[in-house]
Amino acid sequence: MMTEEQMKAYVKKVKLLPLFYHDDITVCKEIIKALYKAGIRCIEFTNRGPLALEHFKLLLAHRNEHYADLVLAIGTIQNQKEAQAFIEAGADFLISPIFDQSIADAAYLHKKLWVPGCMTATEIHMAESAGCDLIKLFPGNVLGPGFVTAIKPLFPSVSFIVTGGVDTSVENLTAWFKAGIVGVGMGSKLMSEELLASKNYAALETTTSKALAIINSY
Repeated sequence: MMTEEQMKAYVKKVKLLPLFYHDDITVCKEIIKALYKAGIRCIEFTNRGPLALEHFKLLLAHRNEHYADLVLAIGTIQNQKEAQAFIEAGADFLISPIFDQSIADAAYLHKKLWVPGCMTATEIHMAESAGCDLIKLFPGNVLGPGFVTAIKPLFPSVSFIVTGGVDTSVENLTAWFKAGIVGVGMGSKLMSEELLASKNYAALETTTSKALAIINSY
């Protein structure tokens, strides 16, 4: 099991963090299989449905049996109760779209990495003051790479990942990494509803492989 610092370094190393939720556990397992075959070793399962906790526990068991080197994070954590439930389930680390001190406290108590989501300089300051130096900028499509360029000099000790609106194009990924981020989260831009509905997991594997190749050039 990795320490909080080791997990933080690992997230920075992998650079691409696919994220998804699906009500069908079979689809969830097929998504993980395709992403793993493409080279992904860190996935965010989002807490965005009624079966999220149940499915997450099943996916952790599936990971332990088939993908021992895969890190499985839980995303969209919005309060301490959710944080506690998924920590107890065995989440490798936590990700949120917001900053919430109660989540910071829960993560600190259990020595778990928590990546809060921020949108303003004030929120970033609050998160850094709470001990977070890996922060998610969200939503990326609203903020844009220019926000990263402007904000980085104010927070030299903070590393940023970005989620929301990041796509797989060379132009988009280049703009973000040149701005100075250390990683990106991708959901629907990587695995659209149409792709999942058609169960075209081969296409997901191909698209992910290409995105990884672009990202790993930085």
